[in-house]
Amino acid sequence: MQEVSNKISKIVKNLFGLEENAELTIPDEKFGDFSTNIALRLSKQLSKNTREIAETIVQELQTDENFKKVEIAGPGFINIFLNDNYLASSWSLEAPKFYKNKIVIAEYSDPNAFKALHAGHLYTTLVGNAIANIIEQAGAKIYRLNYGGDVGLHAAKAMWGIVSYLGGENPEKLSEIPAKERAEWVSKRYVEGNTAYENEGSEKQEIAEFNKKIYAIHKNNDHESAFAQIYWTCRKWSYEGFEKLYAELGVKPFDEYIPESTVTPLGQQTVEKGLEQGVFELSDGAVVYPEAKSGLHTRVFITSKGLPTYEAKELGLATYKWQKYKFDKSLVITANDIVEYMKVLFSAMSNFYPEVEQRTTHLTHGMIKLTGGRKMSSRKGNVLMASDIISDAIVANQKYSGKQDNSVAIGAIKYAFLRQRIGGDIIYDPEESVSLQGNSGPYLQYAHARARSILEKSTLKNAEVIDSLTTHERSLARALSHYQLVLSKSINEFMPHHICTYLYELAQIFNRFYENSKVVGDEREAIRRVLVERYAETLKAGLEILGITAPNKM
Repeated sequence: MQEVSNKISKIVKNLFGLEENAELTIPDEKFGDFSTNIALRLSKQLSKNTREIAETIVQELQTDENFKKVEIAGPGFINIFLNDNYLASSWSLEAPKFYKNKIVIAEYSDPNAFKALHAGHLYTTLVGNAIANIIEQAGAKIYRLNYGGDVGLHAAKAMWGIVSYLGGENPEKLSEIPAKERAEWVSKRYVEGNTAYENEGSEKQEIAEFNKKIYAIHKNNDHESAFAQIYWTCRKWSYEGFEKLYAELGVKPFDEYIPESTVTPLGQQTVEKGLEQGVFELSDGAVVYPEAKSGLHTRVFITSKGLPTYEAKELGLATYKWQKYKFDKSLVITANDIVEYMKVLFSAMSNFYPEVEQRTTHLTHGMIKLTGGRKMSSRKGNVLMASDIISDAIVANQKYSGKQDNSVAIGAIKYAFLRQRIGGDIIYDPEESVSLQGNSGPYLQYAHARARSILEKSTLKNAEVIDSLTTHERSLARALSHYQLVLSKSINEFMPHHICTYLYELAQIFNRFYENSKVVGDEREAIRRVLVERYAETLKAGLEILGITAPNKM
């Protein structure tokens, strides 16, 4: 609760003349409503005994009638018990505005045109959407960006498959492809091209030539040749397929799609400039960023054939982002398999745009593992697609509930992916994700619907003042007062799982409250109605940040 933190910070300033943020934590209920280690942090600055500092702060806090009890624990932790009235009035859904008036860009999802979104893209999309929502809660002007490859070898493989299917460069035959199948049709052609490339036959050289042709149509801004017409049409179909899936997922729309082709020239110019300045070096005809400069490993930025690599394009992307958005913070959300690659990129970036490098944070997540230990590869045709996961969840939910409710199935996926700390691998079980028994999205959706049902049955007005609370009422009010702290932690760490953990624990506390505290028809109905309403609103707010709907009925 921000007000409690502010009170402590003010006391510290008055007593010691220091501007210090009093960070609060949530102790076990028997140790208080809030706890702070402010005395421990001050002892280093003041060179004083921690417990003496704590005692001085506690003396001041005890003069505040809103604090029922304040005590020192251990070496100097301060535990705070609020009086019932103050605790009941401390509930707020307002997040601390850490990013007020700040411009923040969040780049995530990042599928390649001509390919379908796989499970990894789905994970990145859901994580990125939640993190962007969290930062938006903190007052930022957020821009959601989606960067993806529309040039390079994968595009060449797809175009080879497309042209082969059409019997040559015959763009008029594209009209024969049914509209609802177009995106999937394009991705199938990529699989065919990839298979042909790996066969090491004449097709490999043909695909290499296709790669050159794709770069050429971008360089020449060619939209008229038969090859170009096929390329631009199929690229458009890919993006339409992405949009359709994002809409099905219910994630917030992207503010901009940034194709690789847009930033490639910027990247190549940056590398060429860096070569002149000695940032990059020539090695066997290629332009590289040497190991000696990064302390990591040598990376190629322009090949010996003069083609920019992903590294060069990423430099171009950084340039593009900075020139267009002049951001205060840039978040790049990807799988963790490119961590080392990104470290080299950041090192190279620091030579040109040190302010960009300093303002950019790379957030990573692990791999999705299915029950049974099955993993997914992004290059094979049998890869588990995002659409497969959605379909499996819908089927599992229908089997479990007897209803086809896509919003519940989608919510189940989101929660299953987000409830674990991002960074490590997660194990996903479609049937477990839709269960109402346990820590799941549907469980929380049902919890919200249940609370709304209670409110519908209650005809009394909410109590205006809550002077005292029973044991179970207080436990619920205490948990509700912690929402702001959880938001703060999620914002500071860019970690949505804190919200998931909180909502699940809050639902369990509510269940104990409801088992022991009759609402409708009880003499304390007006007071309890307030708590139920706040509980429902908190669930809804938290679920919405995660991108999960909060139904009134289930």
